[in-house]
Amino acid sequence: MSASTSKLLLMATLLVSAAAWSVEASSPAEAAAKRDSARCVTQADVDACNDAIRRNPSNPQLLVALADALLRAKRPADAVRNYRRAAALAPHMPGLAAKLSDAESQLAPERTPVPARRTRYSNAAPETQSH
Repeated sequence: MSASTSKLLLMATLLVSAAAWSVEASSPAEAAAKRDSARCVTQADVDACNDAIRRNPSNPQLLVALADALLRAKRPADAVRNYRRAAALAPHMPGLAAKLSDAESQLAPERTPVPARRTRYSNAAPETQSH
């Protein structure tokens, strides 16, 4: 192998390794955003969802993941709000209408009917009643 070929091979190796290193070494903010998005979607972590949405507020998948997490945390009003935001951004997202309907049904739980108060009527006025 000639000296020029070995230099060329060495330069190519250095360029490829530098390119690979720059792809792996993203900024800490990008790494945190990816971590928060992953925790939001996979673990239903409300705090991670909020952090991810602060960085990317127009992502309907993150909004749905946050709403799912809020529903698990027994916060249906907040979940409905986020489902509606996601529906405004992506109106044809599959399954979103069903999730919104489910969350809305949890807003107003079925109430047991309260029996009407029974009033007793008498034909006689209280003063004229004899016992």
